[in-house]
Amino acid sequence: MTSTREAVHAFWIAGRQATGDSTFDVTHPWDDTVVGTVSVPTDEQVEQAVAAAHAAVGPFSATPAHVRTAALDHVAKRLAERTEELARLITAENGKPIKWARGEVGRAVSVFRWAAEEARRFNSGDAQRLDTDAGGTGRLALTRRFPKGAVLGIAPFNFPLNLVAHKVAPAIAVGAPIILKPAPATPLSALLLGEILAETELPEGSWSVLPVANDRMPALVQDERLPVISFTGSDTVGFAIQQSVPHKHVTLELGGNAAAVVLADYASDADLEWAATRIATFANYQAGQSCISVQRVIADAAVYDRLVEKVVAKVGAQVTGDPSDDATDVGPLVSEDAAKRVESWVDDAVAKGATLVTGGKREGASYAPTVLADLPGDAILATAEVFGPVLSLHKVDGTDAAFAAVNDSKFGLQAGVFTHDVRAAFRAHRELEVGGVIIGDAPSYRADQMPYGGVKASGTGREGVAYAMADYTYERVLVLTGLDL
Repeated sequence: MTSTREAVHAFWIAGRQATGDSTFDVTHPWDDTVVGTVSVPTDEQVEQAVAAAHAAVGPFSATPAHVRTAALDHVAKRLAERTEELARLITAENGKPIKWARGEVGRAVSVFRWAAEEARRFNSGDAQRLDTDAGGTGRLALTRRFPKGAVLGIAPFNFPLNLVAHKVAPAIAVGAPIILKPAPATPLSALLLGEILAETELPEGSWSVLPVANDRMPALVQDERLPVISFTGSDTVGFAIQQSVPHKHVTLELGGNAAAVVLADYASDADLEWAATRIATFANYQAGQSCISVQRVIADAAVYDRLVEKVVAKVGAQVTGDPSDDATDVGPLVSEDAAKRVESWVDDAVAKGATLVTGGKREGASYAPTVLADLPGDAILATAEVFGPVLSLHKVDGTDAAFAAVNDSKFGLQAGVFTHDVRAAFRAHRELEVGGVIIGDAPSYRADQMPYGGVKASGTGREGVAYAMADYTYERVLVLTGLDL
């Protein structure tokens, strides 16, 4: 692995580069080499960033749309130009295979491009005549959206560029200042994004990138000058944030244990080959570290045996190894501790009666792609989000049982349903308790412009550029009086 290490990676306060009085190292999950040393903001510097964001709320909202769209267009262009550099950086700090890292950069380009387009359309106003009642004669209401205030964006490690983009781009599009806290394990991509943002003409105070430790997060969460919080991460931390600030607007994109359902009509060899390929790929594509990674395969008894044979073969064909190798499909988890946790959960399932079909081996931070059958209901894996390259196989009789199995979970982010029956597709959309239903593919599909989020323990609110823009803003009505309508 070629080191990306610099002397010190500076952070960004109110659009300006700065350094603090302490540092921490970012290490590569594959071989534990240091790939970057990051400067940590002092308490005084964090205060400076928050004060600047609070002061910028009004001025940034009033910034002409062309300034915001030009900045967003510039970021999209520069991300595209620096794709390989960014992809290598993502792989270095996250351990993600380089081919998936390149895909992540491409998605971040799309997010900023969509934000530029949405910013051009945003806030044009909705006029409503009020003379439908006598008291409203001569009156007209004009409704526009304005930022709720400065945003605290808390990003996770698994998509260190694209999930940062999903917080920063909508905020810029609506003119809401944002304080971004990247994950401590993966701050380098966000800091490089700050370098690109600094090339724009966005006003001072409109954005900051603060690589602070998680133990300093509560103070930011509690700060009244940051009335909007957008958090992506675990359900435990997310709901603790929500409960600690019930008066704030909190968007939570949390975990899942996504199911891929294969119904009886999806029965040809070509059908099952496609389903098995997609299931095996998207159970393992980020070493399973995706909220919509396939964790459960729920297959009708009519196709179960044939599907399982193909799934196991496809999982076994996943190329594991050095994430900087173009051929690698599955790299390490973000840390050895993460891999040890996955190992312990699989061991727990096997001890309670699950059948280990393939995998089940750990080496350092890497965990082999794993398939389990006969998973007992009291195993941790049966109810929790594994966030690792592990899937379980479940045989059911009929659509009723399949959909009931999907809903038998505290999570509800996305589900995939392999079927050709349009009636079953609409039934899945109606009955499955999830934020998104993907027909004919794994639950891991996400287009960055569509609404994305979950129900139950999978969170509240929606990402997707236009939907996040709505989430960061509120409607304000202007009533004009004395008009001749």
